[in-house]
Amino acid sequence: MKNQVQLIAYVDRLGAGRIADLEQLLGGALEGLFGTVHLLPFFHRIDGADAGFDPTDHTRVDERLGGWADIGRLAQRLDIMADVIVNHISADSPQFQDFSRRGAASPYNGLFLTLDAVFPEGAHERELMAVYRPRPGLPLTPVTLENGERRILWTTFTPQQLDIDVHHRQGRAYLEGILRTFSAHGISAIRLDAVGYAIKRAGTNCFMLPETFEFISELTTLARSLGMEVLVEVHSHYLWQIDIAARVDWVYDFALPPLVLHALFNGTSRYLKRWIDIRPRNALTVLDTHDGIGVIDVGPEAGGTGRPGLLPPDEIDRLVETIHMRSGGQSRLATGAAASNLDLYQVNCTFYDALGRNDREYLLARAVQLFLPGIPQLYYVGVLAGGNDMALLERTGVGRDINRHRYTAEEVQEQLHRPVVRDLIELIRLRNTHPAFHGEVRLGRTSERVLALRWQAGDAHAELIVEFDTGRWTVRHGEHGVEHAVTLDCVGPQWRLPEATVAWSA
Repeated sequence: MKNQVQLIAYVDRLGAGRIADLEQLLGGALEGLFGTVHLLPFFHRIDGADAGFDPTDHTRVDERLGGWADIGRLAQRLDIMADVIVNHISADSPQFQDFSRRGAASPYNGLFLTLDAVFPEGAHERELMAVYRPRPGLPLTPVTLENGERRILWTTFTPQQLDIDVHHRQGRAYLEGILRTFSAHGISAIRLDAVGYAIKRAGTNCFMLPETFEFISELTTLARSLGMEVLVEVHSHYLWQIDIAARVDWVYDFALPPLVLHALFNGTSRYLKRWIDIRPRNALTVLDTHDGIGVIDVGPEAGGTGRPGLLPPDEIDRLVETIHMRSGGQSRLATGAAASNLDLYQVNCTFYDALGRNDREYLLARAVQLFLPGIPQLYYVGVLAGGNDMALLERTGVGRDINRHRYTAEEVQEQLHRPVVRDLIELIRLRNTHPAFHGEVRLGRTSERVLALRWQAGDAHAELIVEFDTGRWTVRHGEHGVEHAVTLDCVGPQWRLPEATVAWSA
């Protein structure tokens, strides 16, 4: 991937709603801001049970957005990342419809994971309750097929999203077909979505098993042979992320959003700096995504293993409550049992509203994201410093829709003129163009209230110094003897941090 900021967006929710229109936007008002665009599910259909994450046909572009020719043209301008939804397929898919009609006579018999396939000897209550699922209840749905046969299908997410047997020959052929289609149409990187749930084995929690890592390695090898890099998307204990990072091209830094919020809310970089010391360098740094703000990523390991998280449980509780308070209670209405399609490990809220729409705090958080090692990826709502879409939440009742606003082309242009968005764009341009970010980074040895990061490449340097307890922060950069400094304050007048307070580590 290019060492430039990335955009992640739904094609139909940013501007006029077609791939060609997005290309025009990225070559116009947003030109030069992004080296890669991650197109969230653009497959047929984009308006199923889970905003495209339940594809009916994973190899077909939804005609309302355009076609593969549009993807190809966009790929000539920017690198494109696309989702490979590893774990499941829609109940409306041609494969399941054929299986439903013909049962064992269908060529797709074996593609869909059943209870019997995982528990051929039957399952005890204890075994079923041990299965890890991101939502309440069991991951099983009884269905009556069109041919009259009754089966119990594995459904990790929703009854509309049918898990596939990735070890069955039909499952392998299905996934390989997706990869080959993507490669043939200019996709340069893939995200393995929901891959942590892909392998199920009796007697386990069916999440991130040793066999899961083997499966990830197999898919990564195939994708690389087709010229595509691999990003793995797993919300889990931070040690899993470190382990996964050693096996693939890229992982997400999902721990960053809650840790940055904690630092801002509590005036200390203690926990954030501890993570910076050990986090993978091959990470995509994020503050917001199409999902909520994850808390499982900083919490203790699920299942009572005893491995602590990056934040103590009581700190996580206070963090969540502060988000609810800062957002004026809006996030509470979209999180947990308050909204359908809920996730147990996320707070549904835009990052801007999680900070109470404080522009300077928001820019400070983005500066931290942009200065950390890795490649920054910005969600389309975050690029525009978007607020919670309470009207959409009320209309759909889906918690994550609070952070999935549909911007018209006119709204995009209006938002781009806001001072906070203009300032963010300048930070993005600095990250993309300054040669220091192609060099080495050092973490300053400072007090717990201060975070200092310095990039150096030859005589080019760029540094960020943040004082979390006051919200004051400075960006300094220089090249060829020319120095620049910008100092901002979340609450008051401008301020400059004395040089003597930072000692740069080797």
